[in-house]
Amino acid sequence: MNLVENSYVPAHLAIEAMRDNGYKNTAYAVCELIDNSIQANANHVQLLCGEAERQLSTRKTSRLEQIAVLDDGDGMSPEILGMALQFGNGTRLKRDQRTGIGRFGMGLPASSISQCKRVDVWSWQDGIDNAFHVYLDVDEIKMNKSSTMPEPSKMLIPYIYKQVIENPGKSGTLVVWSKLDRLMWSRGETLVKHSESLIGRIYRKFIHSGALKIQKTVFDIEYPLNITIDKLAKPNDPCYLMDKTTCPEPFSHKPMFERHGGDNYERKFTVKYKNEEHEVYVRTSIASLEARTGDNAGNSPHGRHAKENTGISIVRSGRELELDQTLVSQSDPTERWWGIEIDFPPSLDELMGVTNNKQTARNFSDILGIIQQITEMQRKGKDIDEIQDELEEEGDPRAPLIILADHIYKQIVSMRKLIKEQTKGMRSKEKRYQNHEIEKTATTYTEERKIQGYAGSSDKDESLTPQEKLKVISTGLIISGVEESEAIEVAKYTVEHNLKYSFTDSSFESDAFFTVQPSGGALNIILNRNHPAFDNLIEVLEHNDKDNDKDLKIRLEEASKGLKLLLAAWARFEDEIPDGDRKDDIQDARKDWGRIARKFMKN
Repeated sequence: MNLVENSYVPAHLAIEAMRDNGYKNTAYAVCELIDNSIQANANHVQLLCGEAERQLSTRKTSRLEQIAVLDDGDGMSPEILGMALQFGNGTRLKRDQRTGIGRFGMGLPASSISQCKRVDVWSWQDGIDNAFHVYLDVDEIKMNKSSTMPEPSKMLIPYIYKQVIENPGKSGTLVVWSKLDRLMWSRGETLVKHSESLIGRIYRKFIHSGALKIQKTVFDIEYPLNITIDKLAKPNDPCYLMDKTTCPEPFSHKPMFERHGGDNYERKFTVKYKNEEHEVYVRTSIASLEARTGDNAGNSPHGRHAKENTGISIVRSGRELELDQTLVSQSDPTERWWGIEIDFPPSLDELMGVTNNKQTARNFSDILGIIQQITEMQRKGKDIDEIQDELEEEGDPRAPLIILADHIYKQIVSMRKLIKEQTKGMRSKEKRYQNHEIEKTATTYTEERKIQGYAGSSDKDESLTPQEKLKVISTGLIISGVEESEAIEVAKYTVEHNLKYSFTDSSFESDAFFTVQPSGGALNIILNRNHPAFDNLIEVLEHNDKDNDKDLKIRLEEASKGLKLLLAAWARFEDEIPDGDRKDDIQDARKDWGRIARKFMKN
């Protein structure tokens, strides 16, 4: 039985090269075994971590000696078992045979030798006592320089596993890794901890539907009945639309996000590839107001949980490949508050660029990487179909993915805008303009200028009664787009404290950074949330009690950049005005504004 089907590479050389096959860590390698169990129609999969106490230089500690995966699936006949540890000799290599999550015929041997030097497989279809066994031992292959493995033989499973198996099925498979030499984590508790989020996320759909139970058990390999950890995996949904998940309270038993677009949160695309049509689904979600309520929700347990699930979930046949972060802005903490999932069938593996370890979809990630360039082409007049046609004419095999990537990018842009509005809608105005010191200072200097003979057009309404001022100011703010409750609050404070100025913000479609709304004898300054200067000056300086010195320094540096860019924009504005009276007027206005600013800011 050849180690590598139709291989002309000596086995003792090939086996060492194959050990470096790109699994991100031990948890990802374990997932390959779980994939095989699901493909075999298992309902219960058990991850078994056998530890033993070992003496280190100064202390004793528990170390993983064996890792095993047991399932109650269909099991394998001796003939199929004989192929199980051959590389590239699976039962679903052809495209028309891919109906589940398996494909390459590489998962079991490749994942195993990436973590250990020996893998044993027992499989049975007529009771566990009728199991057949086969194994692969890296040291034996290298020592004997052999290209063949032993044929399957009837053999009982090891006694220690009989003791920790709860209810062995009439059929099933047990895979055991030993001679562990490439583990990311050396203790069972650590492996369970680090695999909890990953396993829950990759298999969330199977777990949540009740189709699959994944049990994680840590035991003493010398005293198997001494079990230290025994728990079931919970789903980990990066779109946060599932209930009963790993998300912390108060969202452990209810969804933390809402469907973006309501009932239209899911969109079906028909992708044409190799003269066939394939259905692909894109689903979007956005954080609920409850999830973001409270001071610094991002630093809450559920906020930190969402941070670890940031990205586009790429799902193949119900099984997640990865969380792609190509379009994630790593510097923006609000990116955690949206979710996107793309779900495609195995028949699109080549188009999507699915790797043989099922950890990424390279072609799709590449298209996401250039989607902003494609969007710029759309702004210049090309529609998305024209762009796809051009790529197809150039022979780019990724062309059918353009429409998917374009839709996803636009959904992210839409959700970012909603999250931004959500953020600003929840902000405490009293916190921003604490004690209204700015308004009071500006009012004092304005009174001084009036004494010096300078008059403003708003001054004539200062003779209105307080009730009249309250109504006029609040009405003016509401007309300008400020929310009614906030407009009344601002107007009330302005009138009660006899202020000449008020500050608030609103979203309005204009190129102006701010607008001035004179009413009730006051100058109401409304900052435009949609203007980039708002983010780079006002937003970046929002006070946060939890900021450390490093955070504060970053905020100040960003605000300094924002101010300089604002001044540079003014300089360019002046520069583009043709010489003449208008340019002279603008330069005079700059000087006059500077004189007033110097007076207002002298202290």
